[in-house]
Amino acid sequence: MPSPAQKPALQQTPLDHILAALESDMDAVNTLILTRMESPVPLIKQLATYLIAAGGKRVRPLLTLASTALYSGDMKRAHLLAACVEFIHTATLLHDDVVDESRERRGKESANVVFGNQASVLVGDFLFSRAFQLMTEDGSIEVLRILSDASATIAEGEVLQLSVAGQIDMPMDTYIQVITGKTAALFAAAVEVGPVIADAGSAQQQAMRDFGLNLGIAFQIADDVLDYRGNQAKIGKTVGDDFREGKLTAPVLYALQNASDEERAFWARVMTDKDQQADDLKQALALIDKHDGIGKGLALAASYAQKAKYALTTMPDSPLRAQLSDLVDYMVNRDF
Repeated sequence: MPSPAQKPALQQTPLDHILAALESDMDAVNTLILTRMESPVPLIKQLATYLIAAGGKRVRPLLTLASTALYSGDMKRAHLLAACVEFIHTATLLHDDVVDESRERRGKESANVVFGNQASVLVGDFLFSRAFQLMTEDGSIEVLRILSDASATIAEGEVLQLSVAGQIDMPMDTYIQVITGKTAALFAAAVEVGPVIADAGSAQQQAMRDFGLNLGIAFQIADDVLDYRGNQAKIGKTVGDDFREGKLTAPVLYALQNASDEERAFWARVMTDKDQQADDLKQALALIDKHDGIGKGLALAASYAQKAKYALTTMPDSPLRAQLSDLVDYMVNRDF
């Protein structure tokens, strides 16, 4: 029997394996992120550091590194663009938390709670601008096109989500359109720049884009499922946030598909009218369970995960490709 001092090592995840393979590159990206957050305006650095230095999974910049390494591309360029991707992502988080009136991010108070809405929006704008500076530093018009298109698509996805919030008759296709914009577009761009850097050709560029887009959709569906079944300490946000904000995500949409008139009236009250009472989340969870919203949501995520894994089959065979395939499954089945 092991002594108390001999605790078993935590099991490594596919994300850990990719991080280990690209550790020195990720260290370079983190250094670059901290350097490029510098500003003569103290509040900018203070707020940006509060969120960025808090960590997070760094999935998107890691994918930029992995997609470049997969094609033996210039990793110094990948460092710059991975930092750019992280700045875009962080800017959207700052703006999202203001729009959603979120109270928590990555396990602590969100930046808008600590620093206020105005500062969060403006520093988000600064990070977007810094991201575009990094893009132009790279000098590739194609890279600039990919990342700027993604930035515009993210904004469109967020506005679409806002415009359909609380609409209980929203079709599943609209939900997929929302998450494709707000999440998957940046995943796709993050990996598409890898074969561009490596001059791998348009077919490989499209394959990598397909991989990232489908991974991003699967990731977001799984994330939306976690909002109704996740461990709050692990996911770093309050369980039920989407419910409280009136967001129609996969578990709720599946619960609505065969809902009775009484059930639809409940969803209209809590989602459309935002008339929520103390036990409503508990009832929502019961209805989602009744209609297998969690299981169907995970199955939907798995279907996009399979598309992502199929896209990988056209890429150079290597241990890194196998790790990316494992990462796809992990992203769907995670509990954080």
